[in-house]
Amino acid sequence: MTPSRVNMRIDKTSYVGRRNNKRGAIVKVGLIYTSTTPELIELVEQEVRKQLGGEVELYSLQDPSILADVREAGYVTAAPAARLIGMYMKAVEEGVDAMLNLCSSVGEVADCAQDAARYLGVPIVRVDEEMCREAVRTGKRIGVMATLPTTLTPTKNTVLRVAREAGKHVELVDCLIDGAFGLDQEQFKQRLTDAAAGIIDRVDVVVLAQGSMAYAEEHLRGVFGKPFLGSPRFGAAALKEALKSKGCL
Repeated sequence: MTPSRVNMRIDKTSYVGRRNNKRGAIVKVGLIYTSTTPELIELVEQEVRKQLGGEVELYSLQDPSILADVREAGYVTAAPAARLIGMYMKAVEEGVDAMLNLCSSVGEVADCAQDAARYLGVPIVRVDEEMCREAVRTGKRIGVMATLPTTLTPTKNTVLRVAREAGKHVELVDCLIDGAFGLDQEQFKQRLTDAAAGIIDRVDVVVLAQGSMAYAEEHLRGVFGKPFLGSPRFGAAALKEALKSKGCL
C-alpha cells in the first residue's frame, strides 16, 4: 500500500446543532466510513439525527481505500485493518463520546477493538449488529443480500453469532448480486428486486448487508410483503443506546 492511495477525509464541520448531555457537554459522535457514497452518508446522518433529536456534533472519518483493499484481497488483511483501528483512535483523540462503524465488510475489526473501546470509555457500535439481531428475532430462514462477497461472509458470520447467543437455530440463504455495486439508484433497486424474487419464497426475512442498500428497504418490503432490514436505522438506534448507557443522554 503506497501513501498516495490512502484518501482519508476528516470532517470536523459536520454539525447538526448542539445538545447538552447529562455532564453539561456537547454530545459528539464519530462516523467511521470505508464507503462514501452520497446515499449512504445522507441516510446515516438522517437516521442519527432522528435518534438523537437532530442536535449532535458529527465527526466524520472516511477512508475508501480500506474497502478497496478488502475487495482486492477478498478478505480483511492486516494493513486496512490497522488503518481502520487508527481511525477509531483518531476519533477518540478528537473527543467523541461514541462511534458508529459503518462498513459490514470490516465489522469483525470493530469486534476485535472492543476491549480497547471499553478501556477508553468510547463505545464502538457496529452499524449491522442490531439489524442481525432483529433478523434472528423475526424468523428462522434469513436471506442475506449483498453486492460484494467481502460483505456477504462477515454478515452471515454476524447473523450466526447473534443467533447462537440467542439460543436459536437459523437457516441462511445467500443472495450475492454481482455487478450491482456502483449502479445508480433506480438501476440498483431494480437489480435488488430481481435478485430478491429468486429467494423470497425461501426466507422469512431479508438482511441488506451493506448500509448503502438501505434506501431500497421500503421499496422491497412493498413489492414482496416480507421484512427487509437495512442497517443504518438499527445502527443509529444502537448508537443512542450506547450513549444512554454511558450517561451522555
